[in-house]
Amino acid sequence: MEKIKLHDKTFRLSIPYGEIESAIDAVARKINDAYRGVEGTKAILCVLNGAIMFTSELMKRLDFDTELITMKLSSYAGTASTGEVRETMTISGDVRGKHLLIVEDIIDSGRTIEVLYNMMKDAGAADIRICTMLLKPGCYVKEIPIDFVAKNIPDDFIVGFGLDYDELGRNYKDIYVLDA
Repeated sequence: MEKIKLHDKTFRLSIPYGEIESAIDAVARKINDAYRGVEGTKAILCVLNGAIMFTSELMKRLDFDTELITMKLSSYAGTASTGEVRETMTISGDVRGKHLLIVEDIIDSGRTIEVLYNMMKDAGAADIRICTMLLKPGCYVKEIPIDFVAKNIPDDFIVGFGLDYDELGRNYKDIYVLDA
C-alpha cells in the first residue's frame, strides 16, 4: 500500500519490507561476528511493544544460543515524546552475569536507551550491547554507544513493522512516514 490512515493521520510508504529484510540480514551478520567466541550465557532484551517484530526477525538470523527477555518502557504520547521514560512492564528475566543485547525498534534522542542501559548495568549484566532497527542520528544526544544499527533514518514520525501511532500501525510489514 502506498498510503495508510491511522486515527486522524495519513502515512505514506517510506521503507518497503524488502529493504527492511536486507537491513536485518546485514545487522545480524555483524552481531554474529561480534558474539563469535563469546563464552557464557547470552540474552536478548526485547523492548516491547515496538521491537517485537524486529527481535523476531533478528533472532531467526542469529547463529548462537540466546535467552529472550522482555520488558516494556514508554516515552511517547501520540506523535511526540513526553520526555519521561516510564517502565510499564517489568523485566521478564534475570540479566545478572549475562552478555546482554538490548534490542530496540528505534532510537531518537536516546533518553530511553540511557535509562535502560543504566538499569541493566545496575542489574548486573556482564556486558551490554545495543542494537536498534532504526536510528535517527541527527537526534541522538547521549554518550552510550549504539553497537548495531540496521538503518539510519531522518527525524520523521514513522509507523509499521512494530512502530505505532497511538497503538495502531504495528502490524504493517512496511514502514510508513507521516504524510505532511
